[in-house]
Amino acid sequence: MSVQRVGLVVHQGRTTARDAAHAVHAWCAEHRIPCTDIDVWSKDQQRRGGREEAEAAGHPDLVVTLGGDGTFLRGARIAVRSGANVLGVDLGKVGFLTEVPVRQVTEALEAVHGGDAVVEERMTLTMRASRALEIPEEMEALLRYGRGPALPPPRVRPESTEGQGWGLALDVIALNDVVLEKLARDHQVSVGVYVAGRLLASYSADAVAVATPTGSTAYSFAAGGPVLSPHMDAVVFTPIAPHMTFDRTVVAAPDEPVALRVLPHSGQAAVSVDGQLRGVLDPGDWIGVFRAPQRVRLIRLGPTDFYGRLRERFRLTDAPATASDGESAPFFRPDTPIPPDLAEMRLPPPSAAR
Repeated sequence: MSVQRVGLVVHQGRTTARDAAHAVHAWCAEHRIPCTDIDVWSKDQQRRGGREEAEAAGHPDLVVTLGGDGTFLRGARIAVRSGANVLGVDLGKVGFLTEVPVRQVTEALEAVHGGDAVVEERMTLTMRASRALEIPEEMEALLRYGRGPALPPPRVRPESTEGQGWGLALDVIALNDVVLEKLARDHQVSVGVYVAGRLLASYSADAVAVATPTGSTAYSFAAGGPVLSPHMDAVVFTPIAPHMTFDRTVVAAPDEPVALRVLPHSGQAAVSVDGQLRGVLDPGDWIGVFRAPQRVRLIRLGPTDFYGRLRERFRLTDAPATASDGESAPFFRPDTPIPPDLAEMRLPPPSAAR
């Protein structure tokens, strides 16, 4: 399907990103395709929610991000509101979401416009809460220090059923994670964690994170959580620096929601969605995090090699004792005919297997 309208998210702090933005605008002008800069702000401006940003940009069917994974997440929260595809142009260092090298941005646009690109869908998370999220005015300046302009508090969705025990449905989409973290350095957050409606355990920790498989290589990974294939659906709960013996990640099924209740003796807790601060919870408040019906649609120029990227991004090295054996041979060779029993398996692209 040809591209009808482009939304552009640029990391303005990088010269290469600004140069690539000129190339995207030039390509759009050549093809007479409207191109709008989105999620643009300065320190004294207010940011817009993803739905408002998509509406202001005329609901683009392709969102192009120029930066690292943080820039990609900014674009993804807008794209998912319109069902748009997201083309992440890689300018980062350790990211997993951006795929296309900046030198190939025009080639990638041509591939999308000509229907030759691959669309890869990823699971996202959404939320319910015991009350609408907000940040108390007296602590907003402190919490925002060094962060730049804030996103507005999430809107309450019309399907909320307040008063029936189900809380408020919030207009939130997370591609990576939802994190509940302590506000005071000397006071951990105490949280009751429920999986599929049953109490799992109560934690006293610096933070607790609920992540998607895509987000398993982000904050959850830094806290010792497992790496999950982004091609699967699951809900990943990871406690961060907990004061208890059971400090393991729990990987729940995609239809098993994870709820976090701030216990009465806890201090306040901040709620972040994909790294963006969205509210503060008081003792007694709760949030429920679960699989969203919307999925993020990532543009790829060909089949992806997630595990090759994992090895590259984390600079995984082989044991010195294996050095004498030389470079490891590929296990499967998709550049030769694939046996029938492997025909439905996900295999590395031929270029990565040689």
